[in-house]
Amino acid sequence: MSVQTERTDTGTAAAPGVRKTDVSPPGGTGPARRRGGASAPYLLLLPALLATVILLGWPLVKNGVLSFQNLNPRQLILHLTEWRGFDNYTDVLSGSDFWKVVQRTVVFTTVNVVLIMLLGTLVGLLLARLGKRMRLLLLLGLVLAWAMPVVAATTVYQWLFAQRFGVVNWLLAKAGWTSMADYNWFGTQLSTFSVITLLIVWQSIPFVAINLYAATTTIPKELYEAASIDGAGTWKSFTSVTFPFMRPFLWATTFLEVIWVFKAFPQIFAINRGGPDRLTETLPIYAFVEGPGNQHYGMGAAISFLTILILLGLTAYYLRTVLKQEEDEL
Repeated sequence: MSVQTERTDTGTAAAPGVRKTDVSPPGGTGPARRRGGASAPYLLLLPALLATVILLGWPLVKNGVLSFQNLNPRQLILHLTEWRGFDNYTDVLSGSDFWKVVQRTVVFTTVNVVLIMLLGTLVGLLLARLGKRMRLLLLLGLVLAWAMPVVAATTVYQWLFAQRFGVVNWLLAKAGWTSMADYNWFGTQLSTFSVITLLIVWQSIPFVAINLYAATTTIPKELYEAASIDGAGTWKSFTSVTFPFMRPFLWATTFLEVIWVFKAFPQIFAINRGGPDRLTETLPIYAFVEGPGNQHYGMGAAISFLTILILLGLTAYYLRTVLKQEEDEL
């Protein structure tokens, strides 16, 4: 009769009639433990995914369904559901107003993002060169500007650029431009957009500057020393050392700023409600005015859904560009 025992392999031959068996690790078999470990990250992500589906996915579905309906106060009162199919989208896309607003939104976003990234990068590089005390003071000012609520900041800018008692007009008049004493900054499209752009850029610079300053802290000082030994000046050090390290941060920050400026609503609406004569309406303002403003909720839902599709297109282009850069680096 053979004897079965469990033993470790000591490098010696097993005795006749004795068969070695593998010792099962504690906690289950190896493949089972590997399968459990592979599913653990997905289980940890499950609460966040559920929250995203409930808080974002469900409203998006409801908005998409509403965009195919004719929903006015009458339908709301009588609890009627009138389906229009793609008529809301056809009316929006066939109208000239929508494409004018799209063009205006693209130009507005481009101007703001260029100014934000340029000034934010310069402030971020300045933070990297300042001493500890000055850097702390500048960071404190940036954080305070960033933490200021959007509506409160918009109200302050309305006071600053008020026609009769605004500080800006008073300073310009004291400086010699007496014609600007009672200038209406919200009376024309260009001047209104100028105030809104100044407000959005002021609010966005802190995020970009702090983000890019954090990127500069990851650059090894030895690289600057090597560049200095090779005779590289300030500009050459920036293009050969600083910029390559900052490039991923620049791409990510630019993408976030494009989304933030593109969907900016409270600044534009609180300043002048898209006026004068609806000449400063961007896509979010246009969707609100055509929807709840004119009590045509289905039309507003269609415009907002088209806005989401445009943002998804921008996101796809950004991801494609980033993946292509990663492939080129490999």
